[in-house]
Amino acid sequence: MTGPLDPPSDPDHADGPRPAPLPRTGRPFEDLVELMARLRAPGSGCPWDLEQTFETISRHTIEEAYEVADAISRRDMADLRGELGDLLFQTVFHSRMAEEAGAFSIGDVVSGLVDKMEARHPHVFGDARIESADHQTSAWEAMKAAERASRRQTGALDGVALGLPALMRAEKLARRAARVGFDWPDAGPVLLKLDEEVAELKEAVAADRPDPAHVAEELGDILFVIANLCRKLGVDAEGALRSANDKFTRRFCAMEALAQGSGRRFEDLTLEEQEALWRQVKVQERAAV
Repeated sequence: MTGPLDPPSDPDHADGPRPAPLPRTGRPFEDLVELMARLRAPGSGCPWDLEQTFETISRHTIEEAYEVADAISRRDMADLRGELGDLLFQTVFHSRMAEEAGAFSIGDVVSGLVDKMEARHPHVFGDARIESADHQTSAWEAMKAAERASRRQTGALDGVALGLPALMRAEKLARRAARVGFDWPDAGPVLLKLDEEVAELKEAVAADRPDPAHVAEELGDILFVIANLCRKLGVDAEGALRSANDKFTRRFCAMEALAQGSGRRFEDLTLEEQEALWRQVKVQERAAV
């Protein structure tokens, strides 16, 4: 659902004829497109859906993409099916609003996608030869660069979406810069750079009157270097942080359970007692492994 649930209709108190259910054609995608048209139909559609714009819906689109990633990380196929449906609905929603504005339709979106994917896979739909996945990645990036050039995006960093999560965007910016030679040779110098940035942060924090803006700037530099370090080590920064979040959540919940098991509330423990529980949880995890 895209908005608040409407209250169940009461046939005895309805003001007019009961709306007809959506007919099923046996072609699910066409049914979805028709459902979206019904939701946005002036006068008879859903008030919430009718109020939405590209700007108000974009946040939901991003959330749905993350929920897909979450279902994948949990290997929950049933949930993944539902989340993929929610993400698909976002595409149909945006396309419907664009069609209403006379810009493009969902058919244009699908046709454009098919054309682009065919053009980017000449080794499948043409006579080009691709020897490996790495070769395919290089060819893919070259084609994307040509597409950016056709849109007059000639800078190395042109086209890196501003709406990406900051950590993911940092990796992508660094990867783009690396393609034109602005890069460290390996992870070693990046580690040295990280030490340098940490030293600058310590200096900023140790000032008599620390400047919050300066401290934030130094922390940002550290995060950017860490994103680069992940890239050089072949680690997905966003995935690594997501895993760290999951680990912290798991351990914190285990600490709360231990405290409850001893008849105490976690928040009533001293910091030293909480630290002792943290160490206990880590020991239990290592023993389980």
